[in-house]
Amino acid sequence: MILVLRALGVGDLATAVPALRALRTAYPDQELVLAAPHWLAPLVDLVGGVDRQIHTDDLGPLDQPAPPPHLAVNLHGRGPQSHRMLAATRPDRLLAFTNPDADHHDGPPWWANEHEVDRWCRLLGWYGIPADRTNLALHRPARGGQPAGVTVLHPGSKIEAKRWPAERFAALARALADRGHRVVVTGSPDERALAVRVAAGAGLPADAVLAGRTDLGALAALVAHARLVVSGDTGVAHLATGYATPSVVLFGPVPPARWGPPPERARHRVLWGGDQEWSRSGGVAGPATMAAIPLDAVLAAVADVERVVRVSGAVAA
Repeated sequence: MILVLRALGVGDLATAVPALRALRTAYPDQELVLAAPHWLAPLVDLVGGVDRQIHTDDLGPLDQPAPPPHLAVNLHGRGPQSHRMLAATRPDRLLAFTNPDADHHDGPPWWANEHEVDRWCRLLGWYGIPADRTNLALHRPARGGQPAGVTVLHPGSKIEAKRWPAERFAALARALADRGHRVVVTGSPDERALAVRVAAGAGLPADAVLAGRTDLGALAALVAHARLVVSGDTGVAHLATGYATPSVVLFGPVPPARWGPPPERARHRVLWGGDQEWSRSGGVAGPATMAAIPLDAVLAAVADVERVVRVSGAVAA
C-alpha cells in the first residue's frame, strides 16, 4: 500500500495531481490510499487513480492502515507534525522533505517560494519517481443539472486578503453581462451573502446566485462546462486550470509564482496586485494589495483570453 497525506483544500489537492499520478504510474500494483478531508471525495474521484480515501480533516492520528503501508508520502507540508503523523503508521519508508525536528533526515530541502506543483514533483524526483508538472487535467464530469457556457464569478475566499472588492466584482459582472455573458456567482454557503451583494450590484437575476447551492461535484461540473472563470486565488481557479476553462485569476497577497496556473497555458491570465520585492521577502500584505487591481485590467485580461480561445478554436491550450 502507498499512503499519501494531503489533508488540505481544493487547490491543494489540484496542485498535487501530477505527484499523485506519478505515484500511480510508479506503483501500478500497489493500492494507492489518500488521506484527505471527506468533503473532497468528489474531487478525488475526478483526479482518478486513487483506490481508497481515508477521511481526515486535521493532522490527528489516522485510522491505522492494515497492514502498515509500504510507502508513506507526505504531500501535505514540511513537517514536523505531518511527518510524525505518517511515521506513526509504521511505513517501510517515508518519502518527505528533510526535517530534523521530526527525526527525518532523508529527502530534499524545503524551498519556501517554490510553486506548489513543482514542490511535490521535486520531492518525488529526489526519490527517483519522475513526475510531469503539466499533468494537471481532471476528469470531466457530466453537466448534470448545471448550466453550460456560463461565466463564473467567484468573489469569495476563506482569506479576507485574497478577496477583490465586492463592488468591483459587481461592476465586472455588469460589464460582462452587457457584452453577452451569462454570469453566475458562486461561493460556499458562508459566502452567499457576498454573492447576493455582487449579483444585486450588477443587476443580475436572483437565480444567477449559485453560492451555497452547489456541492464540490456540482461546482466542478459547472467550471468544466463554463465559458470563463474569474476568481481570486482559490480552489475554483485550480478547477479552471484542470479543465482548461479560460480564466482570469486575481492574486494578492500570495504571488502567482507560487500558486498560479502554469505560464505556458494560454487560456489563463493572472493579475498580481502585490509588490514583487515584498513577495520575494515572504511577507504578508493586507487587503489593499487586491484593491490595487483595477477593473479595466480585469476586463482587458478577459478580452485577451477570449481572443486566444477564438484563435485556438477547439484546441485547449
